[in-house]
Amino acid sequence: MKKSIIVLMIFVLVVGMLAGCSTSEAPVEEATEETTEEVTKAEDLTVGFVYVGPIGDGGWTYAHDQGRLELIDALGVNTIYVESVPDSDASIESEIRNMVDQGAEVIFATSFGYMDHVEKLSKEYPEVTFFHCSGYKQTENMANYFGRMYQPRYLSGVVAGMKTEANKIGYVAAFPIPEVIRGINAFTLGVKSVNPDAEVEVVWTSTWYNPATEKEAAVSLLDGGADVITQHQDTVGPQQAAEESGAYSIGYNTDMREMAPKAYMTAPVWNWGPYYIEQVQNVIDGEFEAHAYWGGLEDEIVALDDLTDLAPEGAKEAVESAKESMINETFHVFDGPIKDQSGEVKVEAGETLTDEEMLNMMWFVDGVIGNIN
Repeated sequence: MKKSIIVLMIFVLVVGMLAGCSTSEAPVEEATEETTEEVTKAEDLTVGFVYVGPIGDGGWTYAHDQGRLELIDALGVNTIYVESVPDSDASIESEIRNMVDQGAEVIFATSFGYMDHVEKLSKEYPEVTFFHCSGYKQTENMANYFGRMYQPRYLSGVVAGMKTEANKIGYVAAFPIPEVIRGINAFTLGVKSVNPDAEVEVVWTSTWYNPATEKEAAVSLLDGGADVITQHQDTVGPQQAAEESGAYSIGYNTDMREMAPKAYMTAPVWNWGPYYIEQVQNVIDGEFEAHAYWGGLEDEIVALDDLTDLAPEGAKEAVESAKESMINETFHVFDGPIKDQSGEVKVEAGETLTDEEMLNMMWFVDGVIGNIN
């Protein structure tokens, strides 16, 4: 009898333990599935943007912010952003930490000078996915991205070269870094392709966003005889200077015709939305991979704005022909032969600059007036 009772008790105990194990495992499995589902929901994802200027600058930052708005419309993610963060000091680090504290799991840093700080923080926050614009560094959770803006720069040079009567074109430039130098050279090659006698004079401002300084630089070029103004700046100051002087202009970043309707002919422009949408979707799907992206006209991340009625006769056809040859890869902007300012051949006939050579460009092509300080 005692043995029967003992056996019965053991049986009941074992069954109870098994039942208890079954009960405790079910909620854990269910919770895991719910957690995974929540992570992949776009509406639960917060994406941060760090801007070097104000979103109302009408240029670089405005273009990035339009991409942010497209991202919201397309995926329904939450976004936060901070404006006018200098790229010359470490203040970006505190801004990014603040974004992470607010729940940002994806962060886009949109200025070259942020690069080293973003690299550092990507290692500090391995759970956050970082994207740095215009740089060249990567980590496991940090990508870099940019567009081949030198392509529409060349096309805008074709327009300027056909328009100028003084054969002197003014270029208001921010800083002597490869990105800006590459754009000046591409523009000048475009000018020279249709007007071998024209020259491009460069004035440095050492600013990205300073409307007054950038306008003053354009005025100095106009006073020096330029009849067309272009820029690698984030404001419309140079466009306004051209209009007030009765000259013509080529903008940058966005369509600037409303700011200078009597001067503006076209502009090399950015279209960031598709890249932001694609990459955030990759994060949501768990398919992000660190990469270096440098898209061109074929990706439509860069483009030349529609020409206005102020553009010279025949410019539209010339632009379309050059654009098609770039997309078809029958022509590259930096195909040789190309000489520098001193007359030295930098690219031999039959050769083309590599991406690495373009990304490290620190010399001016023949036809540029100015120095790399």
